[in-house]
Amino acid sequence: MKYVRLRLSGRIFFIHGVPIESGRVNNPDVLFRFIETIGVTDQESTMIQIYTGNGKGKTTAAVGLAIRALGHKMNVCIIQFFKGRNFYGEQKILSKLPKIKLYSFAQKHPYCYKNADIKKIKKDCKTALALIKKIFKEEKYDLLILDELNIAIRDKFINVAKIAGLLKKRPEKTEIIITGRGAHKKILKYADLITNMSPVKHPYYKGIKSRKGIEY
Repeated sequence: MKYVRLRLSGRIFFIHGVPIESGRVNNPDVLFRFIETIGVTDQESTMIQIYTGNGKGKTTAAVGLAIRALGHKMNVCIIQFFKGRNFYGEQKILSKLPKIKLYSFAQKHPYCYKNADIKKIKKDCKTALALIKKIFKEEKYDLLILDELNIAIRDKFINVAKIAGLLKKRPEKTEIIITGRGAHKKILKYADLITNMSPVKHPYYKGIKSRKGIEY
């Protein structure tokens, strides 16, 4: 087993598996950049990531990851809940790119649309669940984003036990991203990475409406 020995302010760090010569590092920033560089690896294992919390940026982060994956010629699928088709900027651009498939289910949430058809929402969510099962069985996507799935679970349009059951059997090759406020504890326990986005300041509280190209 090969080790690299680094000396930083009198302390010695051993970093596994890097075939380079040892050296003295006096600047912590240099060490962090070094570790970041040697930490790059091919995709050996996949994870379940959850972006939750009341802060802005959950879908934005997921879309950014989709773009990163596409840059490496990975196959990507995005399944969105409670978002209209061809309305958001990311939908308009991503739908034009190869190696990505976008789906939108239950486009109207009753919180935003008082006349939303609850029966249709439940039917759409059932269809989405069937699609997720199909995707898991086919194992053709490297990245699957379930945008606002947490909301569908929280508001009981999708049974949490059914999603938990699916996560137990997820394809080994597929990284899964789940977004939305109020992530259920039964889903959180399957996550390898959880980011809880918390609002410190938000223009909404000043009465500033959503801006085209920024919030949607």
